Amino acid sequence: MRLVTIALIAASTVFAAAPDLSGTWKLNASKSSFGQFPAPEAMTQKVTHAEPKVKLETTMTTQQGDVNFTSNYTTDGKESTNQGFGGSETKSTAKWDGNTLLVETKGSFGDNTFTMKDKWTVSEGGKVLTIDRTFSSQMGDVSQKMVFDKQ
Repeated sequence: MRLVTIALIAASTVFAAAPDLSGTWKLNASKSSFGQFPAPEAMTQKVTHAEPKVKLETTMTTQQGDVNFTSNYTTDGKESTNQGFGGSETKSTAKWDGNTLLVETKGSFGDNTFTMKDKWTVSEGGKVLTIDRTFSSQMGDVSQKMVFDKQ
C-alpha cells in the first residue's frame, strides 16, 4: 500500500497542470537586468496559452524604434520556426520542467550564431512572470532576467 501511495504522489507531480501563462505582461524594468545589452524603453508581451500551444506577441520600444514580432511554441518539445528580432529565422523547442517552461532558441545575426535558453516562471499568485535567459554566441555568454507584471 505504501508503494502505491508513493507512486500516486510521484505521478501527480509529473502530470500536474502547467501554469497558465495567458495574459498581457508589461516589463518591470526596475526588477529586470539585461546584462551588457541595452534595456528596452518599454516592452509588453501578450501570451495566449492553450496547452500545448503558446503564442507570444512582443512589442518593444528601443532606441532604434518600435519592434513587434510574434512567436509560436508547443510545449511538447517539438521544434517551432519563428521570425526573431530583426527578422532572422529562429528554431525553438519548449517543454515543461515542473512549473517552469524551458524554451531553447537557436538562430543567427549575420554570421554570428546564438543560443538562448529561457526559464519562464509565474509567481504563485499569477501576477508576475519572470524569464531568466542565458544568451550564448561566439562573443560569449550574457545572463538576463526579465520581470513582467500582469496587466
